[in-house]
Amino acid sequence: MDAVITDGELEAKHRALWALGDYAVIAADIVRPLGPVLVEASGVGPGDRVLDVAAGTGNVAIPAAATGARVSASDLCPELVEQGRVLAAEAGVAVEWTEANAEALPYDDASFDAVLSCIGVMFAPHHQQAADELVRVTRPGGRIGLISWTPEGFIGQLFATMKPYVPAPPPGVSPPPLWGGEEYVRTLLGDRVGELSCERRELDVRAYADGAAFRDHFKANYGPTISAYRAIAADADKVAALDAEIAALGDRFRTGSSMPWEYLLTVANVR
Repeated sequence: MDAVITDGELEAKHRALWALGDYAVIAADIVRPLGPVLVEASGVGPGDRVLDVAAGTGNVAIPAAATGARVSASDLCPELVEQGRVLAAEAGVAVEWTEANAEALPYDDASFDAVLSCIGVMFAPHHQQAADELVRVTRPGGRIGLISWTPEGFIGQLFATMKPYVPAPPPGVSPPPLWGGEEYVRTLLGDRVGELSCERRELDVRAYADGAAFRDHFKANYGPTISAYRAIAADADKVAALDAEIAALGDRFRTGSSMPWEYLLTVANVR
């Protein structure tokens, strides 16, 4: 019988996962443009109380603070929280940083005008629990804004490619890219939100010459990919097979010099 993993153990595993490699490099060099997109789409402005959930190094928190909003940012990984503090200071903006689990946010009910998460909360293992927290800390009439990779898009397909090579997740843990499906997000938020808009967009990624270059960068810097390779490190054939599959995936998604990564932009008004 498989050992039962407690919530505390699962939280520790996720904290360690995102400390692997150097996610700050990916946040800075690849996905940074998504932060301002989410801030603008969510209508953040001066004086708004804003929370960036699973904030990473502050790709949303920093541009939100630059609008004059009062911004709090939380992330499970202390290394990312500390890097975010440094980057916010370098940008000359005020952000209150807290180490916190997206499934148990340390904020009072209805504390924020806008609660945002850019490819962050989607990685919390228990999706409904995380969605409930987003709603709980947003005031009535406030907004929830999300950017999530779609299952069909490039990063969603990366997770599908790695899935056969990693251990099955514990019961109740759902695949992150599900958050990139419109009906799924509507179900998570339910009738606690009124107007809800979803739009599929693409991040134009031009950092990689080919699929192999993408693979090597993510093998070195992206926690989930590093973890997948560690799971098969003793099996050279599996390593070679995963190497080939990820490189082929990258090549398949390339169009000229671009490798588009599809995401779902969601903005919902809380009742």
